[in-house]
Amino acid sequence: MKIQPFLEHHGITVNPFADEDAQTDLVFKGFCITHTYHPTWDKIYGNPAEPATAIVFGEKGAGKTALRLQIARHLGDFNANHPGGRVFVIDYDDFNPFLDRFRERFRGRRRKPDRVLAQWKLWDHMDAILALGVTQLVDRVLEVKQTSYPAACDPAPLPVESLGRSQVRDLLLLAAVYDQSTAQSGQDRWRALRRRLRFSTWRTKWDVVLPILVAAAIVGAIVALRDWSWLKTPWPYAAAAAAWLPRVWRCLRATWRSASITRHARVLLPNRKRLKRILMQMAERQIAGQPLPRAQRTDDRYELLGKLQDVLGTLGFRGIVVLVDRVDEPYLVNGSAELMRALVWPLLDNKLLKHPGLGLKLLLPAELVDFIEREDRDFHQRARLDKQNLIRSLDWTGEALYDVAAARLQACAAEGRAPAMEDLLDPTITKARLIEAMRSLRVPRHLFKFLYRLLVAHTNAHTDAEPAWTISSATFESTLALYQRDRDAFDRGRGAG
Repeated sequence: MKIQPFLEHHGITVNPFADEDAQTDLVFKGFCITHTYHPTWDKIYGNPAEPATAIVFGEKGAGKTALRLQIARHLGDFNANHPGGRVFVIDYDDFNPFLDRFRERFRGRRRKPDRVLAQWKLWDHMDAILALGVTQLVDRVLEVKQTSYPAACDPAPLPVESLGRSQVRDLLLLAAVYDQSTAQSGQDRWRALRRRLRFSTWRTKWDVVLPILVAAAIVGAIVALRDWSWLKTPWPYAAAAAAWLPRVWRCLRATWRSASITRHARVLLPNRKRLKRILMQMAERQIAGQPLPRAQRTDDRYELLGKLQDVLGTLGFRGIVVLVDRVDEPYLVNGSAELMRALVWPLLDNKLLKHPGLGLKLLLPAELVDFIEREDRDFHQRARLDKQNLIRSLDWTGEALYDVAAARLQACAAEGRAPAMEDLLDPTITKARLIEAMRSLRVPRHLFKFLYRLLVAHTNAHTDAEPAWTISSATFESTLALYQRDRDAFDRGRGAG
């Protein structure tokens, strides 16, 4: 017997429990993302008009990635309904590119994962967040169609003409440092952004024109006076060389600045020559006194974050939400709780978590909760987790899991049909027993895996010639017992789950 005829008999068009990962789950993306929620959803999502931080701990399969996708979808809907007060969404869930560049700074034994992550600091996280945000913003301004940032594909162009001159300068400086796009050369992309913002750089060419004018004046004087003996004296050559000094000085300053930024912005693409050329296209008065990431400290990063928020505010974004997920997946971390702690703990700083107009949604593995309990007073004073909408465990009750399963059945129901879980099971399996079994499974991923196994076990036990349209109590109990054994082995790190 095959699964599909069994499901169609009950009015179900596709298998609701075939997918386990929210990122590839079409049933979740098509229906459940707007109809099925964890009981703590309101506290985690908050109010987009005033972004707030939430810190969530959940075991594998509890739905952290689903929460991230739900938050992103609902923020997209909010932005569509509030064009003048939108939220800028930054997905901070792929750490590998930043960790790769960070690790390249070290040599020898210092490249070991534990030693690398021991050097990871708050300003490195801030550089990474700024890089993601600025790259996405530049994509939006340039209306790039092929982009790795889904939010950057907004069909409505941004009102860049409303930016003030100082904001245009700030955006160009941010792009010079933090634009990490590899779609085209960084200098060409910056030049396209400059033209889009109508930012003129012709005044910065004066130190190239000056030597030409001095040389022309010297040649003109010699020709006019017909005194060729001047060429035998050092003065014409000294004057021509002196005319190049302003250019040389600016070049040295740009080289020094670009080298300093490249050295201290440790998670960014090291492209000192590109940065130097861009800085040479901006006047000294436009750069002097501006914050740049030229030291290993957070002060400059907070000022740059403020400038990004100022630019976004003028473009119609009243807040920023950063979605942090998949901290256990980077290759340097490789699921180690100790290494996850080293990566995440710098983010737990109250100054950043409570930064005005910024909301971080940290979706973290449950293994990190034990570390919080063991931290000292200084950590808790710095993090102030009591103010961060803390969810210590993304628990699911049996009733909540039952609702999730029912919602998925509804999403896959044929037109005019309303299948229920009880319809698939023998009447001896009561709803109370079903909920009790679901409670023992703890999280949605285990629920989906079990129900899929149950369907397979049932259909394999019957032939097409003699089908059975309900799952027997014996099959239900035996499959549940086997799955719980495999799940326990997985929890101990001895199984595939």
